[in-house]
Amino acid sequence: MTNRRPRARHVLPGLCLALLGAIAVAGCGGAASGAPDGKIAAVGAENEYANVIEQIGGRYVDVSAVESDPNTDPHTFEASAGVAQEVSDADVLVENGVGYDSYMEKIESSSSDSSRKVINVQELLGLPDSTPNPHLWYKPETMPAVAKQLVTDFSELQPEHKAYFAANLKQFEASLRPWLNGLKEFATKFPGAAVATTEPVADYMLEAAGVENLTPFTMQADIMNDADPAPQAVALQESFFSEGKADAFVYNQQVTDSITEKFLGSAADHGVPVVGVYETMPTGYTYQRWMEAELKALEEAVGHGKSTEEL
Repeated sequence: MTNRRPRARHVLPGLCLALLGAIAVAGCGGAASGAPDGKIAAVGAENEYANVIEQIGGRYVDVSAVESDPNTDPHTFEASAGVAQEVSDADVLVENGVGYDSYMEKIESSSSDSSRKVINVQELLGLPDSTPNPHLWYKPETMPAVAKQLVTDFSELQPEHKAYFAANLKQFEASLRPWLNGLKEFATKFPGAAVATTEPVADYMLEAAGVENLTPFTMQADIMNDADPAPQAVALQESFFSEGKADAFVYNQQVTDSITEKFLGSAADHGVPVVGVYETMPTGYTYQRWMEAELKALEEAVGHGKSTEEL
């Protein structure tokens, strides 16, 4: 387990000098130029979105991801000049919204292009800016909505390949069924399952699986935003372990700090299995295989008392 650097969570820090320079460079780039090989140039702010772009666009799309390292904290990401230019040159962008990747909007506004198609997932789902949990890719309805919008946008850019994009969407939706069905089966198989958490990374998935999250959201938000939880909240969290109320402890494997280490130690002392979840898709996975793996890890913990700290 690796301790990450201290971070400001949820609300991204101010732009560093490198990003300011990047925006200046991107602003000189003009209209989106597309890929040099005639393909659609697309960028996903996070690699899970880039993966879905790739699955829908297939051979007619060149895809890149801005954030793709599962060993770093995405909330402290600093865009380089190269990233800014890549974003400004793209035909299609997918960003999470809810303040999670606000650097994307800054880059876009510095190199406006009316022909560029931007999918803001927050807006696509009709969520307000006050949405407390920004980890939208764990919502079962998110990626199907993103994939459908990608078909629409890709088909407008390359109408001659509309049937191809539609066929890829059908295949993608079918490949999501094991995870979506698994969420329903989990709720039936483990009624009354309860977990403690650190941050709200996988909260949407836990909710869909019928799992009770014992940890108050105020405490999750404190940890997400790098604030010290109240002593009473810490004591309450530890009671979930000592009193056997938590069937598992779900924590953000990507970013650990002293409070997470404290809870991991307490969980171990009381025989509570742990499940590490990620904000950035781990190497070697597709989006749907990643979600299936996270759900399997949860089932191993709740059903068999087995920990899965890393995928």
